Amino acid sequence: MIKILNLMLLLLYCFFIYWLSDQPSLPVPEVFSSQDKILHFGAYFVMGILAWRYFKTINGKTIILVLLSITFCSLYGLSDEWHQSFIEGRFSDVADWIADTSGAGAAVLVLYKLGW
Repeated sequence: MIKILNLMLLLLYCFFIYWLSDQPSLPVPEVFSSQDKILHFGAYFVMGILAWRYFKTINGKTIILVLLSITFCSLYGLSDEWHQSFIEGRFSDVADWIADTSGAGAAVLVLYKLGW
């Protein structure tokens, strides 16, 4: 039951990010340049936690768990950037993908250090 719940949370979050990426623009006021990198980092930090929770139900070995979680989030971020390249008003940015992967990596590092 917990495995299905964790999978559903991860998938719902992925669909939420997809939906956001499908919008021509987002109503976020620009306070400083490159603030979108912090937003990407934060969004994928959450995804990293959700991925960790799900993949932990599949394989409890730490190195596998770390690799699966970060790889999943990084590949999803890559596909999200590709998806945005087809949306009018949006564009694909390697720096966004790096922020995505960094956010997921940071989440996994925190969870690893906490012993979860």
